[in-house]
Amino acid sequence: MSTASTLDLLIERVTAGGRLTAAEIAELSAAPDILSLGMLADEARRRLHGAQVTYLRVAIVAFDQSLAGGVPTAAREVRVTGTPSTLDAAVAAIQRATEAAGGRVVSGLSWRDVDRMASAAGVPVARALETLRGAGLDALADVPLDGVGDLENVVASLAGAGFRQLRFTIEDAPAQARAELFEHAAALQEQHRCIQAINPLPTLLNAVRASTGYDDVRAVAIARLAAPNIPTVQVDWLRYGPKLAQVALTFGADDLDAVSVGDDAPDGRRRAPLEEVRRSIEAAGFSAAERDGRFNVVA
Repeated sequence: MSTASTLDLLIERVTAGGRLTAAEIAELSAAPDILSLGMLADEARRRLHGAQVTYLRVAIVAFDQSLAGGVPTAAREVRVTGTPSTLDAAVAAIQRATEAAGGRVVSGLSWRDVDRMASAAGVPVARALETLRGAGLDALADVPLDGVGDLENVVASLAGAGFRQLRFTIEDAPAQARAELFEHAAALQEQHRCIQAINPLPTLLNAVRASTGYDDVRAVAIARLAAPNIPTVQVDWLRYGPKLAQVALTFGADDLDAVSVGDDAPDGRRRAPLEEVRRSIEAAGFSAAERDGRFNVVA
């Protein structure tokens, strides 16, 4: 920001639960002062979550994978990956995962998958969503803010089918375009009250236009400030790793998604997945809490 007094005023407003304007968000997005941005975002996340950072251990299974052996007991969510060619194939995969999950959350598919399969089956998207929900799907894994045309209709369709903890993602929108997307997400939350999380870092990594760590933590902070009414700002632990995830926690993130369920530690106990994630959270000055797929703290 331009002056220390301006920053103090913004911190005071954020701490009190006030919203930043679109113009202020745009200025913060363009400003080179990333430390002030981080301070603001940290105040916003602490107002919502205090010193607590949650993490989720996820069993990742392919849609055509046999689950006869079950899934690891340490998993708090079962996430089905891949792109089934038909709605029937998706339903069968979700049913297998639901049976193996034993009451744990089952997530999977993207909005694009559902839209494509519904069209191929000749049924409305709403019917496809209800069918998947009936098969046991608790949450879509991927609802990209930058990848669907009529996002308001998408949210309304998901809410109407009973999906109440939506997670928004970013496919590959450039950093400078994301603030507007996060503000749109906040406006949809005001209307529908069914959005739980934003995962603001790209799910599609672009080797030609690779983002920097500077861009990534800025995006996390802007997500937190632009959408203060969405409870959770996530970083994908599996995709982005412990170093970026740890720094992102000081820039407004409060949840680490997709932590491995394995407990193997060939390089020693400190490198075991669970030990590493907890240590990374605590080293950043926060307290670690495991959650389940419904965002309830379990340990």
